[in-house]
Amino acid sequence: MKPATQKQIDEALVQLHEWQVNDDSKLERRLAFPDFVSAFAFMTRVALEAERMNHHPEWFNVYNRVHIQLSTHDAGGITEKDFQLAAIIDQHAADERARASM
Repeated sequence: MKPATQKQIDEALVQLHEWQVNDDSKLERRLAFPDFVSAFAFMTRVALEAERMNHHPEWFNVYNRVHIQLSTHDAGGITEKDFQLAAIIDQHAADERARASM
């Protein structure tokens, strides 16, 4: 798998929610949830999807905050796999926020 071009990255960022490319050339998103349980539930759901894809995020969790970075190490950059996982993460984040507001 080859790294995405800048044009492909720019096009993907338009479709993704609150993602950016950081100084380390990784896709990055920071999320905040109502509480730790919501944040951990979100991470659990994403972990199951990531495992199915065999594509694992680099992430950090402190209480209700989750910081995610995506890149494909084998390709040496951002690839289509990262865009796919970012879209899944976006959906799970929206779902978790909807559950938390009920």
